[in-house]
Amino acid sequence: MAGICTPKPKTASYAVFWGIRWLSAQPFTRMLQVSRRGTAMPMSPYRKLTPYADAAKQRGVGVYHLNIGQPDIETPPAALAAVQQARIGVLEYSPTAGLPSYRTKLAAYYQRAGMPVEAEDILVTAGGSEAIFFALMSCLNPGDELIVPEPFYGAYTAFAVATDVRIVPVTSHIENGYALPPIAEFESRITPRTKALLVCNPNNPTGYVYSRQELEQLLDLCRRHHLYLLSDEAYREFCYDGNYVSALHLPGAAEHVVVLDTISKRYSACGARIGAFVTKNKALQAVAFKFAQMRVSPPGLAQLLGEAATELPDSYFDLAKAEYLARRNRMVERLRAIPGVYCPTPGGAFYIMASLPIADAEHFALWLLEEFQHDGHTVMISPATGFYATPGAGRNEVRLAYVINQAAIDGAMDCLAEALRQYPGRIGA
Repeated sequence: MAGICTPKPKTASYAVFWGIRWLSAQPFTRMLQVSRRGTAMPMSPYRKLTPYADAAKQRGVGVYHLNIGQPDIETPPAALAAVQQARIGVLEYSPTAGLPSYRTKLAAYYQRAGMPVEAEDILVTAGGSEAIFFALMSCLNPGDELIVPEPFYGAYTAFAVATDVRIVPVTSHIENGYALPPIAEFESRITPRTKALLVCNPNNPTGYVYSRQELEQLLDLCRRHHLYLLSDEAYREFCYDGNYVSALHLPGAAEHVVVLDTISKRYSACGARIGAFVTKNKALQAVAFKFAQMRVSPPGLAQLLGEAATELPDSYFDLAKAEYLARRNRMVERLRAIPGVYCPTPGGAFYIMASLPIADAEHFALWLLEEFQHDGHTVMISPATGFYATPGAGRNEVRLAYVINQAAIDGAMDCLAEALRQYPGRIGA
């Protein structure tokens, strides 16, 4: 058949002609698409309304920010000075696990808090967020289940999506101050895919402080079912109605407990992005170290700040704690004076969860920024639905952060009281 030119079929996507298959000349159509993981990633419950707050400010409206845990307390000058005065010729990578001097001093800080932590138990991370990410990547496989009491820190949902982990919620309730639900409810959620429990203590967003007895019950459950207990302890210093108990204070914690930590709230240094993944489980620490190698090293300059902060006197925390306590008391007092508002008194951290006389906190929060002002100001809040995994839960609840001074808290509460009086969707209006 040499010399014979055989034409391509034109009418099918492919055809067989004399035993030869040709692809159609018609072009294959492909569309750019983002990942399913990206589509499933939720917006931050405390940042997603930021464009509306920015628009309000451009209209000349002052905004009281109660939506996010950004303290206004001064970052310790001695910690900042350690960075400002550092004599650095080349800003090199630090070791993957963090600077040895910082890990040593951080271990001493934990020891002063009664936690049996050595430098080799610490992996320095880029904020508490990276510590959470390392924990989920190291303790759970794709498709595994993580039991969490809700409401919980909103970013947990995002980390679960990023790591293909399923959050299984156990609901706590505002009526009893968001106390830990009965341990039987946790046990009833355990399946063959369950690998860990995650608690935040003191809790964000509720401010609830878990007692030693409650933590012992959780650890006992984890030991009996061979689970990890992940303990997010970002607000350790800020407990107002009793002593703080770390999961690492408990007997038998060594193999099961991972403490997730950060200096962001402790030293009002959110922008430093320095945290810690802390466990005495050597095999788990070795696995987390491999994930840490992926990002090479934690921030170098910020570790200098963190190291200097470990040497601050205890009086630093006394003053900060007293200020937050006064702010908590003021906000609780003002909220309870507003008709239809209910809030428990939080025992720690710097957040208050409140139920409002409205049907939809998302709509109310948007209305505050788009349509309302009082004496030239409005208030930005976090709707609570973003802190629940159960669909529809928390629709009339909000999280408020008492991270602004008491005069500003009074102004914000004036706005909130007037807003609830004017709001067209107020229940019982």
